[in-house]
Amino acid sequence: MSHIDRIARLKIELDDWRPAIWRRVEAPLGSSLKTLHDVIQAVMPFEDCHLFEFRADGQRFAIPDPEWDSMRGRTYSARATKLGALIDRGITKLTYTYDFGDDWRHTITIEATAAADPATDYPRYLDGARRAPPEDVGGITGFELFLEAIADPEHEQHDELMLWHGRTFDPNLLDEDRIRARIAKLARRRAQGKAAFAKGRSQMS
Repeated sequence: MSHIDRIARLKIELDDWRPAIWRRVEAPLGSSLKTLHDVIQAVMPFEDCHLFEFRADGQRFAIPDPEWDSMRGRTYSARATKLGALIDRGITKLTYTYDFGDDWRHTITIEATAAADPATDYPRYLDGARRAPPEDVGGITGFELFLEAIADPEHEQHDELMLWHGRTFDPNLLDEDRIRARIAKLARRRAQGKAAFAKGRSQMS
């Protein structure tokens, strides 16, 4: 299967949380898993402050790091592994973990592949629900405490956590304008890369 001008529709869902926090995106099959990491960071959104890994078909994909690789097994390069190559192997689900301290685990479902729309810039955000946890909130248990405390002005940690976060937090409010701005930045970067590649090829011919 040729990956040129083809995309995958992906659903990204945070594990172990209800009601579900999820996003749906479209990404080119030629995207590396590092690029897919960038997409997830943009749409959740997180701030890309920590290590990450993908797992699929018993293999681990990440940015090689000697300290972590010795503990977590053989690592394949997330920069060198393409989304389309995994799909060609029949993979329909991946797991993605961000921040090995907070341990944000996600399930990525490959819902469909299709021809890319020539008039559309990719990657593209489609839809989603509910706000992602704040960076460094302390994992699932920390997020539970955070939501409980900020919702109750009488909670003993209300003032502390409001000061720590620095602004209000509505778990049901998804800031889609911010998400679209962040994903558009990735799409522009991809378009610039394609244009530079095409220019280089034309100069060589």
